[in-house]
Amino acid sequence: MTRRLIYVAAGEPSGDFLAARIVAGLRRLGGGDLDFAGVGGEALRAEGVPSLFPQADLAVMGLAEVVPRIPRILRRLDETVADIEARKPAAVLTVDSWGFNKRLTGRLRAAGIAAPRIHCVAPMVWAWRARRVHQLVGRVDLLLCLLPDEPALFERVGVRAIHIGHPVVESGAAQGDGIGFRARHSIAPDATLLTVLPGSRRSEISRLLPPFGETVARLAERRPDLRIAVPTVETVAEEVARVCANWPGAPVIARGAAERYDAFAASRAALAASGTVSLELAMAGLPMALAYKVTPLTAVLARRLLKVNAVGLPNLLLGRKIAPEFIQENCRAELLVPALDSLLDDEGARAAQRSGLAEAVERLGAGGEAPSLRAARAILDLIEARGG
Repeated sequence: MTRRLIYVAAGEPSGDFLAARIVAGLRRLGGGDLDFAGVGGEALRAEGVPSLFPQADLAVMGLAEVVPRIPRILRRLDETVADIEARKPAAVLTVDSWGFNKRLTGRLRAAGIAAPRIHCVAPMVWAWRARRVHQLVGRVDLLLCLLPDEPALFERVGVRAIHIGHPVVESGAAQGDGIGFRARHSIAPDATLLTVLPGSRRSEISRLLPPFGETVARLAERRPDLRIAVPTVETVAEEVARVCANWPGAPVIARGAAERYDAFAASRAALAASGTVSLELAMAGLPMALAYKVTPLTAVLARRLLKVNAVGLPNLLLGRKIAPEFIQENCRAELLVPALDSLLDDEGARAAQRSGLAEAVERLGAGGEAPSLRAARAILDLIEARGG
């Protein structure tokens, strides 16, 4: 049997995680005749997919943050297009990072590359810039949507779209070993453990580590038993470890998905950058406070464009705020500390949030066939329909 290559492009850690799950599903359904190449990070590498260049070159968010990186991003775009042209894959799977992948899929179409183009993670047109729905027309042969209401938004303009559910439901985030984590890191069974997640991009950690560090310091003043776990990813791990070394609470730097989920299971609450990790925390049932900061220019533009009054994914899923959010000027210790005190001590507040998180997880497609298998089957069916 002729071997087939699937090219995968995931421009940031959250997309890397999703792509890795889909690759695992493709390996399971596609037998032994599939090969993979592309752009990604540590999760794809663990699935045997090397990256053409470091994923950190693309992992940036916000207008003011992106502008200085445009020359490098464009060079990486050229390299990716050339690599795909040389490899002649059976399909191209782009995941999240629509700013980059919009240009990539457009370039592939313009070059006349016959491989079907599949994109996973629909642009959030229901939250901001609804006109982006038209950007997928002609660029994407199939859109894999994580939320059940999304396909209809794109099908009305002629984009073939299906709902697969969110691969986070099969991540193992709910199966962490909290007892083992505490034992490995000499954390007493009765110590208060707080998980702190400052983000996966350099621009995120540069803005979130200072207020998060001040928050930890204030909590530690009144909680002598406080311990801190800081799960991180390879794109920012060294910088995170360097900064957190000065924090109180004897921070444990947790690397890799298994160690991250063990930290969740061992913790009482979490302080997290708003993003995909909030869905992993929801899977683990860990009460959280969410925070985010961007440059002032990016914040002004976002407030003009956003059509929703929340940014945290669990809150967006339910249409109400179940996890407190501290965005931009509200991301400061004097506001974060009381919120975390409540999540650490108030059983009523903890129970209310955990109930909401369980509801959000249901919306993600828990139960039934694994989202990665739904995605893999759709991709393989499209390849076969195009003649293999």
